[in-house]
Amino acid sequence: MRLSPLLLAGLLALAGPARADKIVVEYWTDSLKPQFDAYFAAAKKQYETRNPNVELHWVDVFNEGFETKLNAAIAAGKPPALINHDVPRLYKYAQKGALLPLDSTLAADKAAYLPNALADLSVAGKLYAYPWYNNVNVLVLNGELFRKAGLDPARKLDSLEQQLAAAKAIRVKTGVPGLLPQLGQIDGIMLGRGLPLLQNGKAVFNSPAHVALLRQYADAYKAGALAKENLFADDNYQASVKLYNSGRLAMMETAPTAVRRTQTDARAIFAVSQVQPAPLGPTGVTQGGYQFGWAISKGLPASTQAEAIKFARFLTSDAQQLAFSKVTGATFPSTRAALRDPYFTQTGGSLVDIARAQGAKAAPDIRTFSLSGVPRLADLKKKLVDSVEAAVTGRKDAQLALDEAAAFWNRQLK
Repeated sequence: MRLSPLLLAGLLALAGPARADKIVVEYWTDSLKPQFDAYFAAAKKQYETRNPNVELHWVDVFNEGFETKLNAAIAAGKPPALINHDVPRLYKYAQKGALLPLDSTLAADKAAYLPNALADLSVAGKLYAYPWYNNVNVLVLNGELFRKAGLDPARKLDSLEQQLAAAKAIRVKTGVPGLLPQLGQIDGIMLGRGLPLLQNGKAVFNSPAHVALLRQYADAYKAGALAKENLFADDNYQASVKLYNSGRLAMMETAPTAVRRTQTDARAIFAVSQVQPAPLGPTGVTQGGYQFGWAISKGLPASTQAEAIKFARFLTSDAQQLAFSKVTGATFPSTRAALRDPYFTQTGGSLVDIARAQGAKAAPDIRTFSLSGVPRLADLKKKLVDSVEAAVTGRKDAQLALDEAAAFWNRQLK
């Protein structure tokens, strides 16, 4: 049967809405391929099934080239709808005016997220990303070395001072260093202890309190209580695990996943290990936090912006945050309900489970300590770390070393 032109035109008109272009939501992650291909494939399938008018496009960008590629996309007027930002990068792009403030999109749902996570992702009082995953430290102890030093490994170490005292005692009795702090992140250590780096645009980290902190580390270093390998590196996780698993370190303050490495690589050490919460600093905050979130680009078409917000809320929902944490085996969610799941609360007698549960307990108390919005930050931080190394290793007096670093900062910040 041949259709008349009029009838054919009518049928095509009726079919038009069904053939309309889908809303494409492009979202960028930071160095998550190929480990998490399966997670994002499952999330895409689930979301697109529920929202057949949406087409998701995942782009993963290696960390070192992330900002270069993002800047080019913004300059071309084609920014990704969603961006997986850490705190320092979020701060930078919020200051540039490239991100959408999100407070009005949450309303009462804001209470579902951890307050500290919301604070980490806020700039000048405005929220610029939905909280996604975070990290947290626990304290793993070699019980055998503690007992040889006459210490009870079940006794909780509540402060840095107690940690350093235990490290010294272990060194004296066993010859093994007690601790490998991450002094290459001294800025975060100072901030976590409530010691500011800048005030009114000037460096203030040469105060008596800052100097006293460095002298504590210097005293422990002189006593041989601190391991020297990668002590001043920006990241000494691998060195810490390697030393601990070989019996050459009595404590590691690190991510709970390190316990799984010990279980696999050093069964004898694992058998005598115990896990405690990482000591809270004077501010009541646990170290080790590094918050990630999902930000929305400014200037998107209204329909794309609405779907980007909806998809970001999906990715940061209780169910999706829990699912992602289970896949990583290393991260912690930023929603209250996900942290209450048995995956994070059951101990089950396994040290791995205990470490995860300890981390989950500390999760509400973690913050991401980083200095953001400061020009030439890499140069400033290098000078500070170099000065800290000189002070801790005894090459310079702590006051002199910090005075020199503060003077360098102030010249650069003028």
